Amino acid sequence: MTIDQYTRPTPFIDSDNPEVIAYAKAHTTPEMSDREKAVALYYAVRDDIRYDPYHIILDPEAISGSLTLQRRYGYCIEKSLLLAAAGRAVGIPSRLGFSIVQNHLSTEKFIRMLRSDKFVFHGYNEFLLDGKWVKCTPAFNKALCVLFGTAPLEFDGIHDSIFQEFSPDGQQYMKYVHEYGQFDDMPYDLFVSELKLHYPHLFDENGVMLTKWND
Repeated sequence: MTIDQYTRPTPFIDSDNPEVIAYAKAHTTPEMSDREKAVALYYAVRDDIRYDPYHIILDPEAISGSLTLQRRYGYCIEKSLLLAAAGRAVGIPSRLGFSIVQNHLSTEKFIRMLRSDKFVFHGYNEFLLDGKWVKCTPAFNKALCVLFGTAPLEFDGIHDSIFQEFSPDGQQYMKYVHEYGQFDDMPYDLFVSELKLHYPHLFDENGVMLTKWND
């Protein structure tokens, strides 16, 4: 892939949306370096958009960076779409990464819902900064981390920042167990197929997601 593929708008990373452009410009200035812009956008998306894993949307027409911005809440993928869109809106090459994580920042209710301690298709971001791709995940807003008694993820634009590895008492908290790779847009079909594979109880016999799977 060429760098151009990580700078142009896509159906899910709609960096040409006027609201996304305004949001990105509101949190950056032309005088900032790309690294400074990426850091500023990371903190904006991390804390402006509330993390909510209980409203998974599968309608592709209802998934995009701009729609996440309008809702002001979203799960990890939706927040990553917005961060990638904002990055591209100010000229920073941005792409998505996806993985399976274990011991995800979650509640007992969430684990019961999934019937698993593995969270499939966890989304994160990569920015091309100073000649290298740097990873970060804006999923867990500061207020949520305070509630769970863990420090929020910080990002300096130099070092990867993708997970809280240990809880405050030193126990292993989160582990990446599988990498799907990096993408210039959300791989929608793969996302849906992985949900059906790992969480078949969330779908009916026709493959339609149940409306009360979060009860």
